[in-house]
Amino acid sequence: MSTSPADRRWLDGLLAWYFVSVWGSGYLATKVGLQYAAPFTFLALRFSLGVALMIPVVLATRARWPAPKRELGHVVVAGLLMHAVNLGGSHYAQYLGLSAGITALLLSAQPLLTAFVAARWLREPLAPAQWTGIFIGLAGVILVVWHKIDVQAMSLGSLAAVSVSLAAVTAGTLYQRHFCPTADLRSATLVQLAASLALVAPLAWVVEGAEVRWSSALVAAILFLVVLASILATNALHVLMRRGQATRVTTLLYLTPIFAVVLERLMFDVVPSALSLAGIAVTCLGVALVAWRR
Repeated sequence: MSTSPADRRWLDGLLAWYFVSVWGSGYLATKVGLQYAAPFTFLALRFSLGVALMIPVVLATRARWPAPKRELGHVVVAGLLMHAVNLGGSHYAQYLGLSAGITALLLSAQPLLTAFVAARWLREPLAPAQWTGIFIGLAGVILVVWHKIDVQAMSLGSLAAVSVSLAAVTAGTLYQRHFCPTADLRSATLVQLAASLALVAPLAWVVEGAEVRWSSALVAAILFLVVLASILATNALHVLMRRGQATRVTTLLYLTPIFAVVLERLMFDVVPSALSLAGIAVTCLGVALVAWRR
């Protein structure tokens, strides 16, 4: 049964807000998890649970497996970039002491980087108002997280890690959209999580000794990040990427620090500053300009 344009817009909006809310909450869940396990070990636990959950889903729904010669290699490459390298870099940046503000700010450069790549190689030119929106949105994010920036916590290693994360998530998202446009997202997720587990598990053992301090908070963080983020939110992003321009979709990432600020207010009674509130308004303006369709 086909869906009307109005129904599709409603569904796309629902997917977009789900993605933003989970991605914004993920910063807090990751912060909790890293208190009980080092980054590679934490990711190994996360990917292991993801594989265990996706196997019955793929088998029960009879999802189509990636074609060995056409899709499988591309699915694996995209998954390693988006899951193993991206998350490994961002987690280690925080583990090495990079403040949440600087991490969020640097990773929020993804829409700008995506815009340049999409305009140059994917034939997705943007209108002047949309380019303006990208820079306005980035300026708004800077205002939102400005009070959290701790320059003294920066180190060469942490900056290198977050830079790797930024490059990997941008490349992986665009790579999957270009080379795996028709891949079944259920089987692709299973393959990507399994490939990522195969990469990080030896690192967890050799580099970190795979030490885990089990707690209910750790289990809750892993469940949240696996089910709501790695499986559902990531696939929501891919669905949106298949339906719209890459730059329009990734600009939603500008909104995740805003959601994190709101969540901090609700959960920990952290009152946002006036500068953060101004940044929220500026960011929303920038996203609106990019998402605006002529």
